[in-house]
Amino acid sequence: MEQEHFFQCPHCWEEISMLLDASVREQTYIEDCEVCCNPIELTPTFEEGELLAFRSDSIEQ
Repeated sequence: MEQEHFFQCPHCWEEISMLLDASVREQTYIEDCEVCCNPIELTPTFEEGELLAFRSDSIEQ
């Protein structure tokens, strides 16, 4: 079960969206920004398919 989540890129500050896997309670992974292509560390937390918390941190290259 995936959910689309909109947030601001910590590198370029553009609003972007990513699909998050709501079937996993807590996870951390890295995705590239679709605008500036810089890596972002994403940490979503779900409970029963509902997004409780979301963090996006820049990763220095």
